[in-house]
Amino acid sequence: MLAQQVRSANVAETPRASVGLVDVAGTMRLPLDYRAAYQFLGTWAVASDTVPGSKEMHTVYVSPGAIDEYRANGRFKNGTVLVKEVFNAESEDMTTGRVSRAAGLAGWFMMVKDDRGSYPGNPLWGDGWGWAWFDKGSPDKTKTLDYRQECLGCHTPAQATDWLYVKGYPVLAR
Repeated sequence: MLAQQVRSANVAETPRASVGLVDVAGTMRLPLDYRAAYQFLGTWAVASDTVPGSKEMHTVYVSPGAIDEYRANGRFKNGTVLVKEVFNAESEDMTTGRVSRAAGLAGWFMMVKDDRGSYPGNPLWGDGWGWAWFDKGSPDKTKTLDYRQECLGCHTPAQATDWLYVKGYPVLAR
């Protein structure tokens, strides 16, 4: 009965963006319609350590209304969902210069804003977010076991901006 009450409370309090993407235990699944329903936030090119060009391309989407909310308040509201597509990249010389492009999907990284601490004890939730990596072909099963061990290392430099590299998203400029 308590689980049902928690689920009902979470659904009632959670903005529409994350409803149906997070179950009562805090298990996340990727929104399949994010490219059509979400807003494009930006793209990152991750430089290769061994050859000229990029090794990965990261394309980021955010749930509807989140950009306006961020511009107005300088933060994402509870329930905001971010989806980052991670592509392997290929680079080549073209008439415009050396270019890199997305080649093959490696997987997705998803974050769900949770400033209420809705899932205490769940190792995928903390520091104001739910954190999850999904391999290509498995949008409903996260590979992440513990966000502290698997996610924070990359996000620590962005701790002051709520764990997000907001400077890479000009659309968020206030």
